[in-house]
Amino acid sequence: MAVLIAFLPVLGTHGGGAAAEDTNARRSRPHHAAALASAMESAAPVLSRAGWTASASDEETAKADNRAANVLDGKADTIWHSRWSAAAAPFPHSLVIDMHRTEVVSALLYQPRTDGANGRIGEYAIHLSTDGKNWGAAVASGTLADDATTKTLSFAARGTRYVRLTATSEAGKRGPWSSAAEIQLLGDPGLPASVVELPTTGWTASASDEETAKADNRAANVLDGDADTIWHSRWSADAASLPHSVTIDMHRTQTVSALTYQPRKSGGGANGRIGAYSVATSLDGVSFGTPVAAGVWKDDDTVKSTTFTRPTPARFVRLTATSEAGNRGPWSSAAEIRLSGPADPAVSGAWDRVTGFPLVPVATAVLPNNKLLAWSAYAIDRFGGSNGYTQTAIMDLGTGQVTQRRVDNTGHDMFCPGIAMLADGRVLVTGGSNASRASIYDPRTDTWSATGEMNIPRGYQSMTLLSNGDAFVLGGSWSGARGDKDGEVWSPASGKWRKLPGVPARDTMTADPAGPYRADNHQWLHATSRGRVLHFGPSKQLNWIDTTGNGTITPAGTRADSPDAMNGNAISYDIGKLLTLGGATAYENANATRRAYTVDLGAGAGTPPVSKRTGDMGYARSFSNSVVLPDGKVAVFGGQSYPVPFSDATSVMTPELWDPATGAFTKMASMAVPRNYHSVANLLPDGRIFSGGGGLCGDCATNHSDGAIFTPPYLLNPDGTRKPRPAFTSTPPARVANGAALPVTTDKPVAAFSLVRAGAATHSVDNDQRRVPLTFRQTDRNPAGGASYELKVPDDPGVALPGTYMLFALDAAGVPSIAKMITIG
Repeated sequence: MAVLIAFLPVLGTHGGGAAAEDTNARRSRPHHAAALASAMESAAPVLSRAGWTASASDEETAKADNRAANVLDGKADTIWHSRWSAAAAPFPHSLVIDMHRTEVVSALLYQPRTDGANGRIGEYAIHLSTDGKNWGAAVASGTLADDATTKTLSFAARGTRYVRLTATSEAGKRGPWSSAAEIQLLGDPGLPASVVELPTTGWTASASDEETAKADNRAANVLDGDADTIWHSRWSADAASLPHSVTIDMHRTQTVSALTYQPRKSGGGANGRIGAYSVATSLDGVSFGTPVAAGVWKDDDTVKSTTFTRPTPARFVRLTATSEAGNRGPWSSAAEIRLSGPADPAVSGAWDRVTGFPLVPVATAVLPNNKLLAWSAYAIDRFGGSNGYTQTAIMDLGTGQVTQRRVDNTGHDMFCPGIAMLADGRVLVTGGSNASRASIYDPRTDTWSATGEMNIPRGYQSMTLLSNGDAFVLGGSWSGARGDKDGEVWSPASGKWRKLPGVPARDTMTADPAGPYRADNHQWLHATSRGRVLHFGPSKQLNWIDTTGNGTITPAGTRADSPDAMNGNAISYDIGKLLTLGGATAYENANATRRAYTVDLGAGAGTPPVSKRTGDMGYARSFSNSVVLPDGKVAVFGGQSYPVPFSDATSVMTPELWDPATGAFTKMASMAVPRNYHSVANLLPDGRIFSGGGGLCGDCATNHSDGAIFTPPYLLNPDGTRKPRPAFTSTPPARVANGAALPVTTDKPVAAFSLVRAGAATHSVDNDQRRVPLTFRQTDRNPAGGASYELKVPDDPGVALPGTYMLFALDAAGVPSIAKMITIG
């Protein structure tokens, strides 16, 4: 399939369109000259279609050979088409693939017909079944773009025999038709979704053979948590021949879903990396039965995982190596081995189905009308040039439906922008591919309009709203001339920008080896009182910025012992309290860190903030995203331990939740799809979290035109059902002034209230998020169990920044209500 193996030309080349635009794109300076070879490779293999059959709800055979079987014949010019002769069959139309064996499947590749547009699938759903009768809930659904490119429809990896694709609309609304040229399925990408790593306390490991004569290469080393110690098959004297096996004894029966294998580090040599393998389980350590997983791992030192065909109760898990990955000799080795099992929703949360988007959601903004705005670039799956238009989409959070629109009227390609949520709920988007342009989206009218252009062309800049309702921008050497991307301020009254010569970007840069081109990108900005801003990263140097007049910048110390943390992220989790997470000393090709720091503003502007290292994350991350929850905890999603744009290598698939009360991170249920470079995350009004995107590299396998919603554990019972949650029984005013008393009523007594500002995310940055816990007093309690309260909105607009907020009520167990949307200021 072209989506997996075709090499991408220089990024920015169009897949179609005017020749003049194509030339302009080639002249532009992209992020990278070309996507890496690893971007061409899916994390999951294409499964062999030998022995497969296909059937359909209906097919055209009277006037054309449009049978379902055509989707498996390897010919793009033969198609399945829903019945169109005589009376056309109405929606829905479905295709069922029967693999005639159980395989782990993680995605469906849908290739539309190449000889015309009719029948391209628009809205879709995917179901899985082991018997062809019981299908359960959809594992994926969404909306596809109306074009001829092959689509990767991802979902949580699962063992299955049957895969059903159901079309409920035609992409171009041309008629009641559905069609497909080819269908492929992707296999095991590694960890399935909604599993957690099992604790190893009390476990032991044994091996078929081990080296103890000339080195301490015992099997026990795979459980010691030290990647520098290894198990190695016997190599002194006469080397033991393949196969070699390691058996984990958990000393209790647990349900196991996946195994993770960490090869020995490259610095210690490559010998013994496992190639072909199988995994079997046992309850008694004697009878192991049919393997629950098998495959071939690549010859490198990245961590590998394998998904079991089914969750299996076991006490013993045996990994057997039948080849050495590089064919260097009869050896096997392992640094660490871990096992994962199904997550407890009440402890680790749970993921909803994967939702397909008609574009890669590189940037998103939460809107006051319970919708999510998303956009990519001039194209749905690639960027480049200055084409003057942007592909956008809106997801209705109530129905899950996604609609697409190309925005032309502002003359702005909004890829790689700065974003600020304005005081009145509109979204200000600046720079990017059209480096000086600025556009505004108004959710009240669902319209885009242009505003004044910036004085300094920018891309990869950062923005924040100020306490007076103006917007501040800084950095952004990806677009325009490199360097000197000094601060400037936009006024909503005039729609114009004024320069801040006293706020030079050079004082806020990291020491990235690429210089300003990378060093002034994606800055962490926190607005405070009287137009001031704390710049607190990703450079290790912090600065106070005053935006009045020509502006000033004053050093504010360092972020404790933190080095530069480019492509880490940061968030305001309480009044004057910030958290920074991960990052690396360079934009790419440098190891990410597990470190996290708190930054306390203390007395505010003019005094150095107090920075402290808090608990480390379980995983090193760069290109991740973080979200603050109504209770003050912070969830972090995705990222890579070794950041490489457009690659899914070294992906972190396990989210984590930080608790400010303990400073500790807890691992959450794993994700189904990698979320790295160009991914996003947003808190939603129902207290859940949207995580999506990644890629935008054209004809590559690491484009992720989808997202999924994570339900945090505070909403779930152990069986996955929803906890009862408090509810507002009154409608707060749509707009509330700073310092106002806000009356509300709830259906039962609650223990806390908080405001969380609507966020806008792109490139691991969301400077709009902030949580503001509210002081309150109970004013009445009615006999039916409800209660009335008076909430105090902070007086200071530097605390409760102007704009749209989600107002949450939390009960004594920390369960949040569905939010009421209000505007402060």
